[in-house]
Amino acid sequence: MTTFHRRPPFQAPIYNLPSARASEREDDQKPTENLSELLGRVSVNSTSQIDDLVGDFERLREKLRTDSDRIQREIEEYGRLSQQVMQLTKTIFENVEKVRASVKPQEKE
Repeated sequence: MTTFHRRPPFQAPIYNLPSARASEREDDQKPTENLSELLGRVSVNSTSQIDDLVGDFERLREKLRTDSDRIQREIEEYGRLSQQVMQLTKTIFENVEKVRASVKPQEKE
């Protein structure tokens, strides 16, 4: 029984693959120089991305700081309003008690 294996269509035949020497002739550079250039480009790209992230983090830090300041002011304002409501409630309660006290003696007459 004979088994046939087909090469996947996406692979190029071996005789069409470029050799390392061919790449040297095309660029007139040694592979190590190509690698050095590639690493330099990757390094510049990575550094740029890191700089962008640092800028994003600085903007987020500033936003968190301003949001924190705003929330602190709102909490303080809420505390002041709460104290005013308590004082107003106490005043209303005292006045209602005065009205009740003045009405009760009149009821007895």
